[in-house]
Amino acid sequence: MAEVHASLPLSPLGRLARLVLILGSLYSLYLVLHPFTPLAKAEIPLLDIVQLQRSTHVLFLLLGAYLVSFFAPPRKATLGSWVFLAFSLIPLHSFLFPRPPAMELPLEVRLFGLLVWAVAVLPAVVPRLQRPTALLGALLAVLPTWYQTRYFEELVYRAVIPAAWDAGMSLALILLLLGVVYRLLGPVMPVLVLFFFSYNLHAQVFPGAFRGAPQPIDLLLGKSFNETEAGIYGLITGVSAKYLVYFTLLSGMITALGLGRVVANMALALVGKSPATPGRVTGLAGTFMGMFSGSGAADTQFVAALTKPLYERAGYDRLTAAGIAATAGTIALIMPPIMGSIAFIMVEILEIPYLKVMAMAIGPALLYLLSIMAFNEFYARKAGLPAVAPELGMSRRAYALRYSPIFLPILLIVVLLYLGYEVRTAASLALLGFILLAYLDPTLRPQGIGPIFRGLEEGFRSLLPIGTAVTSANLIFSMMVISGLPSKFSQLLQQVSGESLLLATLITALFSLVLGMGVPPTATYVLTSALTAPAIIALATENFTAYGLDPKMAQIAAVYATHMFLFYYAVLADVTPPVALSAYAAASVFGTHPLPTGIYAARVALSKYLIGFFFLLTYTGTGLLILPVLETLPPDKAWPIILERFLSVAVGIIYLSASTAGYTRRPLSRPESWALGLIALLLFIPQASLNLLGFLLGLPFFLKRGLTGLGRRA
Repeated sequence: MAEVHASLPLSPLGRLARLVLILGSLYSLYLVLHPFTPLAKAEIPLLDIVQLQRSTHVLFLLLGAYLVSFFAPPRKATLGSWVFLAFSLIPLHSFLFPRPPAMELPLEVRLFGLLVWAVAVLPAVVPRLQRPTALLGALLAVLPTWYQTRYFEELVYRAVIPAAWDAGMSLALILLLLGVVYRLLGPVMPVLVLFFFSYNLHAQVFPGAFRGAPQPIDLLLGKSFNETEAGIYGLITGVSAKYLVYFTLLSGMITALGLGRVVANMALALVGKSPATPGRVTGLAGTFMGMFSGSGAADTQFVAALTKPLYERAGYDRLTAAGIAATAGTIALIMPPIMGSIAFIMVEILEIPYLKVMAMAIGPALLYLLSIMAFNEFYARKAGLPAVAPELGMSRRAYALRYSPIFLPILLIVVLLYLGYEVRTAASLALLGFILLAYLDPTLRPQGIGPIFRGLEEGFRSLLPIGTAVTSANLIFSMMVISGLPSKFSQLLQQVSGESLLLATLITALFSLVLGMGVPPTATYVLTSALTAPAIIALATENFTAYGLDPKMAQIAAVYATHMFLFYYAVLADVTPPVALSAYAAASVFGTHPLPTGIYAARVALSKYLIGFFFLLTYTGTGLLILPVLETLPPDKAWPIILERFLSVAVGIIYLSASTAGYTRRPLSRPESWALGLIALLLFIPQASLNLLGFLLGLPFFLKRGLTGLGRRA
């Protein structure tokens, strides 16, 4: 995604691209103000109808992405490019030669479809076509939005039996979207969308339980374009228009105003002089930046660049330093109040307040941070590194007090959400708060208002890969709903797992990690939530009912825990090799190879793979999410479960981190490391007797002389 962030030239076309990005930002911000303006009484469709708001949002995404891609180096043709081309021919053939011929397609509609296919897909295998087709793609992207705005009321009644141009515009929108996703993210996501589209067209050729009735191309295109919630502009696309754009604008504005450096320096101000200082700063900086951005790879890049000099002064191994930075950057995806797109999709799917998702995410996020910090402490001690201190130009305490107001806009978001305000309202007011902080503080004040427009531009540019991926995920979701595939997959999962929650959870975790190797976390969550959530929820509900819960309460806890589990493992794919975006970002800063960096990132906080796994297996395990227990038990029974879980898992994280680093208060031999690692597992299992046993068995490893020394002394 480097091309998304490459600087735009000062040419007329570069200025046009900047203008489109700024207009996309201003349109989104205006929608927050619109109900309170005189235009609210004018009944302008693009401002008042949700479907057309989303259509306009997607238009700005496509325009911005195609114009930005004009200045990017062409993506090299690979095997994935040819697979993308091959899969695109399936819906194209069905469109040009529909069977059965349910709709009459004039020649001009067929030629239009062929033209759009050439613009969107051919550059994948003929890279030199990328620049000329980028401009044509931007022009063509206007047509579906214009068409939908012009005929919106009529289209609503033509979802099942679309007119010829309805189908043509639908195909154009889908292909243009997939073409731009290919340019920004590569071939995997577009191929995945086309696979599910092709499944609907030819479900009769699939074997066994996955065999189904084929759907005609006109039905698929009509529903995709004309359906109000099941089509391409459904609730998942709404997540981009309703939530994500405001937080990417917030992040872009913080960067443009130069406030990101202040946030990072706050992390420097809070740590002392120690051999472990670089890792401590990395963990805190990743956490602080995560509160502002919700982007794993971007935060990794920033935090790695900030702390690299500290790592070099302390003498850290480069791969270990890169692994710590990659892991700390990924925490942005699960750290409230601003998390990644998955959190907002969960809000829409479960129809719950965003504050509840924040409450469930805070526990795993803090434990994730603890695992980073614990590993770093043990590693620094084992390596015998020298103590280093950050340089701020003033005392650490003075800096922390001087710039602590930088967190007030974030606090404002939490307060406004608690008071019941919309997420986008809270984010927009926080954005205004950061602008006021920057311009009112003489030491932070930018020159002129240029940085504000640069923040609007950069914020929307950051949204391009995320927003187009989210919209593509909506297409996947729509195609799965039409095909009935989720229920088939869910039944298969229950059969394969033998009705075992443990086995179903393990299969789903592995499926999520493997899937995440090729697609963004958003798409991973959408797929796993649709395909596996029903089976896991059913098994977890039965398991939780056995604890003595009312079945209705058990189902509530099971739904929360299942979706948080899927959320958590979709995020882990961002830091799990071989394809780990955060590892690639860290490797680019530290000059290491991405694959070993990903391996070290996985090793740095090994506990992160266990935290999510064990908060789903039993009802008491959901105590790590706080909310499922608080909403299903009286407080006097809920809080002891929550506190016991956090205490046990925290100790387990410390034991496992020491095992991974090979050091406690002394170096550990390999057998000792393995033994301590196995003992640590007992503390993750939600069972009090095993937790106590694990705690007692692990204590001797932290004695100065250790087990071997004690034996010789005796």
